Amino acid sequence: MNKRLVKRHKRQVARAKERVRVSEPDVRTPQQLAAAREASRAVSRLRNNPHANYFTPSVNHAGRAEDSPDSPAKVDTGS
Repeated sequence: MNKRLVKRHKRQVARAKERVRVSEPDVRTPQQLAAAREASRAVSRLRNNPHANYFTPSVNHAGRAEDSPDSPAKVDTGS
């Protein structure tokens, strides 16, 4: 019984070794690595910013044209 289990284990290990794939080495230069890190940071910064989709500047209500003293007064047309 023990020999059978040993043979089974050997077969399982051999099959597992066949399926293992070694990842390819990273052959980028240090400058390319730094550029990739910088690009990744920029993307993650936008992704984590809740206001990234609304990047338009906020409206300045204090300087509206209707409230400025140079603008003509609103006239009621009576309709």
